[in-house]
Amino acid sequence: MKLKHTLLAAALTFGFASAQAALVEGEDYTVLDKPLAPLQNDKIEVAEFFGYFCIHCFHLEPEMEKHSKKWASDTYLRPIHVVWQPEHMQLARIAAAVGSSNMRHQANMPVFRAIFEQNINLADPAAFKQWAGSQSGFDGKKLLAAYESFGNEAQAKQMADLTEQMKIENTPTVIVGGKYRMKFTSRDWNVSMNKVDEMIAKVRQERGMKEPAPRAAVRSKGVAAARAANK
Repeated sequence: MKLKHTLLAAALTFGFASAQAALVEGEDYTVLDKPLAPLQNDKIEVAEFFGYFCIHCFHLEPEMEKHSKKWASDTYLRPIHVVWQPEHMQLARIAAAVGSSNMRHQANMPVFRAIFEQNINLADPAAFKQWAGSQSGFDGKKLLAAYESFGNEAQAKQMADLTEQMKIENTPTVIVGGKYRMKFTSRDWNVSMNKVDEMIAKVRQERGMKEPAPRAAVRSKGVAAARAANK
């Protein structure tokens, strides 16, 4: 039995090492000369430079959503809207509002769909306000309040500054751990996100971080009340 456990441990170790070896520098990622400062130093940051105008970002978003929900509690996503042209500032303001209102999971895909499927010019502030106010799938009024809040423009300006400082030239650009810029060589976004997951594990190992706790499951108040009543 002891030998069986030893062999199993060896197999798991070999499997982990193989997963790490699958990432090839220059092919799957590059190491940044200038690191991206994280928002949280004690966690692994996955920064996504994206654009609501970018069709590839639109296609990546469902996979980013799926994978990021499964990341452990020591890892978080940092969406950063790129600003290359003046009209991108308006879209960056929308991205900032989505983030500050904590409605990424509810509002991000509807924003993309409005642009690519409904052909709504959300870079026009009036069009955005009319669209947001008409939403029933999420709290459009909450999004508008965040958009019109005092700090919204400053958040968008920070995104513009980071676009320039990090020399972002294409979207999506994903940087893991502030250090590794992923190279997506396939348009199979699940494959690309699997490599991001591998890089997260690599960063965790390099930092000597403890095994992370699983992300807490979101439970409804009704379920929690029912469980409490049955104790």
